Amino acid sequence: MENFLNFTDKVILVTGASSGIGLATAQAFAKAGGTVVLADYREDEIKEEAQNLVDAGYSALAVGCDVSEEKQIEAMMERILSEYGRLDCAFNNAGVMAHLSPMAESTIEEWNRVIDVNLRGVWACMKYELQQMQKQGSGAIVNTASVGALTGNPGIGSYIASKHGVIGLTRTAALEYAKQGIRVNAVNPGLIDTQIARDVVEGDEDAYAAIGDGVPIGRPGRPEEIANAVLWLCSPGASYVVGHGLTVDGGMTVG
Repeated sequence: MENFLNFTDKVILVTGASSGIGLATAQAFAKAGGTVVLADYREDEIKEEAQNLVDAGYSALAVGCDVSEEKQIEAMMERILSEYGRLDCAFNNAGVMAHLSPMAESTIEEWNRVIDVNLRGVWACMKYELQQMQKQGSGAIVNTASVGALTGNPGIGSYIASKHGVIGLTRTAALEYAKQGIRVNAVNPGLIDTQIARDVVEGDEDAYAAIGDGVPIGRPGRPEEIANAVLWLCSPGASYVVGHGLTVDGGMTVG
């Protein structure tokens, strides 16, 4: 049987790669044979993680990038192309959580902070990724949305709006580029054991545990479980999956 999760000779970009889902996915791509570019505004952290992969015998490169700044994204892509000459897969995962606040008490500064990273950052990353993938006539992009893209959630309106927007961008880009050999999809994580999940409850471990107990499967997800979904979406095994938001949530949104 063909091993679809073999990324040998593939160049893969992962944003938000310093921790959590991004780091787990970068590690998974590397272990699957890919050359992985770890991107994050936390440059020291990604340099360390990329070096850990290199020391373990894998191929990895760290590139500092704040995805809320389009010029930094453009420079990141130039660096990737100067090093490798191509980009086969991209996981646009960088994101921030909104600070808890009812909508009537929210601020424009908070709105801009969340939208600039979670939505405009995904748009800008896709813009430059798609330009290169068009030249190649091939590529796969996965964007991190959320189960919050499927519903509402009191207190984090900007985050919910940003993730609804990511699904809209994903579907639109998928339709625009499917006939050019480029597949664009998204992943909708549920409660995953990461810092950003804890940020929803402002670090209250009891509240976080209570949310985990309420997941039908009985626990939060692991970052590696999202990584598995992302690798599949980028693989030939998902060759007929276009414009889809794959929900990986332990059953949270079933009922």
